[in-house]
Amino acid sequence: MASLTFDLGRFVADLNLRQIPPEGRAIARTGIADCYAVLIAGAREPAIALVDRELGSSSGAPLVSLIPSGARRSVESATLINAVAAHVLDYDDVSLDGHPSAVLVPAILAQGEASGSSGAEMLTAYIAGFEVWAELLAREPTPLHRKGWHPTAALGTVAAAAACAKLRGLDAAGAATAMAIAASMSSGLVANFGTMTKSFQVGRAAQSGAIAARLAQAGFTASLDALEHPSGLLAALSPDGRADRERSFDPARKCSHIKSWHIVAEGLNIKRYPICYATHRCIDAALSIVERHDLQPQAVERIDVSIGETQLRMLRNSRPQSGLEAKFSMQFAMASTLVARQVGLAQLTDGFVRRSDVQALLPRVSFTTTAQTMPGSAFAPADSVTITTSNGETHNSGPVEFAKGSHQHPLSQEELFVKFRDCLGTGYAEAHKLQAFEKLMIFDQLNGAGDLALGG
Repeated sequence: MASLTFDLGRFVADLNLRQIPPEGRAIARTGIADCYAVLIAGAREPAIALVDRELGSSSGAPLVSLIPSGARRSVESATLINAVAAHVLDYDDVSLDGHPSAVLVPAILAQGEASGSSGAEMLTAYIAGFEVWAELLAREPTPLHRKGWHPTAALGTVAAAAACAKLRGLDAAGAATAMAIAASMSSGLVANFGTMTKSFQVGRAAQSGAIAARLAQAGFTASLDALEHPSGLLAALSPDGRADRERSFDPARKCSHIKSWHIVAEGLNIKRYPICYATHRCIDAALSIVERHDLQPQAVERIDVSIGETQLRMLRNSRPQSGLEAKFSMQFAMASTLVARQVGLAQLTDGFVRRSDVQALLPRVSFTTTAQTMPGSAFAPADSVTITTSNGETHNSGPVEFAKGSHQHPLSQEELFVKFRDCLGTGYAEAHKLQAFEKLMIFDQLNGAGDLALGG
């Protein structure tokens, strides 16, 4: 049996920024910048005040900052609240069948502030967590979504523990112990998509990772084979027994081969729309048809969507009545594309979702699904949309393999800044927005988390 838990602990403890390929560092900086902006936008949501009111006064000295208010909370409480804010809009980046930055960024900013960590140390911790998450995911051939698990909450817990262990300076055994503790805190269900609980699952994953690292440093014990044991995490997440618990993991070999870095191979997919990523290729497809043919919603008879089975399982709300429900509705995504010619923050509101012209389009959306998936993803190899008008015209998008903003079809830095400044909203001067963005783009050169404080 491979000593996976301990070997991952050795990788985390020994990793330094010089070992990480420049491509990986650039991807991490982009993820941190995008998540920081989305977190600020999400902090305005009612769910954040609710979580802070009920859980923000947990034990621990008030050491670190909530974003963007600067209010002081314990590391664990700040991690929870900031991570819920990072995911509540479903506007955060996507990779590894989940949302890596929404878990990792709040954890590293809180723990990094408490530990006095530099930008370089926090960037290294982010990548350590990303690689741990990716390594675990690569060992499970059956998509976790199909089994009801929310991968971000199930695997992000261990990844956050790895990142926080790195910032606490734990050795190999300490980092392995942190991940083993976190493995027993892993949870999260697809059934709660479209509710406040989805973002709470992400917040708890980040917070649990921070708690696990804290306990490991204090001498709390756990099994150093908790990931690979026949009764460990990988086995628990794989009731069909297909998880690869035997393959060895060699930290030295990983650090010497660029192709071994998951962050380089998988990258991050930056969202253009604040809605479940399972809809994004279809939104791109439908938008191209609507704009090319100047289609009006009242002229559309039906919208046929070709999509993967697993994607459609995530999109559980066929007749959404709220902004939260609409985030997991392909019917809404298509209706918004036709009515507003965009799917943005302004459309993901209860008022817009309930508009009569939006609701009228929901029953006109139908589906064709495939069980095929693309390598390394639970999504279909491609999605497509066909729109039929009332006068019999048919317009087909053709297959869309990669959404705009994906690792394969990335946003430019200028396009990324457009999203960044929109997320920050009207509460900040344009000069402050640009200054914050520029700092995030050189994150590993910052002295610490305090350098990111925003002006009014």
